Amino acid sequence: MPKTKKKIELDKLSPDELLKYEVAAELGIFDKVMRDGWQSLTARETGRIGGLVAKKKKMQKDKER
Repeated sequence: MPKTKKKIELDKLSPDELLKYEVAAELGIFDKVMRDGWQSLTARETGRIGGLVAKKKKMQKDKER
């Protein structure tokens, strides 16, 4: 039995979740995520997203100081 895909409502995501989607868009894989889900990404793509999310969070934290 195939999994039912739930509709992603970008306006209802937490800031951390939204940041992941923004980074995916910057990397050009947003459409892939929306179509096939996060599980469709390669380890390299996932790592790249994680690295950029961490970098952006650090930058935001440094700005707040």
